[in-house]
Amino acid sequence: MSIDPNGKTVLITGSNRGIGKAIAEAFLAAGVAKLYATARDTDDLEPLVEAGGGRVTALPLDLVDTASVAAAADAAGDVQVVVNNGGVLRAGEPLSGDVLSNIDFEFDVNVKGLVRVAEAFAPILKANATADAPAALVQLNSVASIRNFAGFTSYAASKAAAYSLTQGLRDALCDHHVQVVSVHPGPIGTDMGDDAGFDDSMTEPPSVVADAVLDGLRHGKFHVFPDKMARDFWGAYQGFAEAIVEPSVSEG
Repeated sequence: MSIDPNGKTVLITGSNRGIGKAIAEAFLAAGVAKLYATARDTDDLEPLVEAGGGRVTALPLDLVDTASVAAAADAAGDVQVVVNNGGVLRAGEPLSGDVLSNIDFEFDVNVKGLVRVAEAFAPILKANATADAPAALVQLNSVASIRNFAGFTSYAASKAAAYSLTQGLRDALCDHHVQVVSVHPGPIGTDMGDDAGFDDSMTEPPSVVADAVLDGLRHGKFHVFPDKMARDFWGAYQGFAEAIVEPSVSEG
């Protein structure tokens, strides 16, 4: 499956800043017909709405609130591409005293949030997809989904779980003309990157991720590793991924 964003209707979680805002801007530049920008506080979306030239609708969406996600889905029944970008990170060592509370917090957003989005939007994507015009679910994961880092070990664990769920969603949706994309950035210059302790010499701009998401949709990719560190990971991981992860169960 491959998808040209031009003329599509798109929804992005966490569109108010960082990678989500960059993805929204890239979709607008690519010619989407309508963009649902979501955040917990829609006031934060006003600059994007103003820049969208009438194509951007702001919707409240909180990934930890099932009713909020369902309400956004009810309002966006025409959506064809959903980008689940929203996520959280808390730095902490695996044996730190707050690791369990970090796990609860991060898993609620990064893992259960993906499930809430999938449950709400998969029926819409399936209904709006055809063989000639497929739909898509894009999940922002991380290089930390395939390699844990002790400084933010619970975040990495949550992203590993989200990556596993993304694989399951790909298998569940592929027969319904819905492309699933798993995006694995390395260090990106965002507020979350600051929280992780990345300095400017390590990071690349959020636009790198946005451009890679569009490329992944256009070329029917499941795995997207957008920046230099991510591509280094992909160079080592690609053989396993293409042999084990990417084939369908019937092909394996």
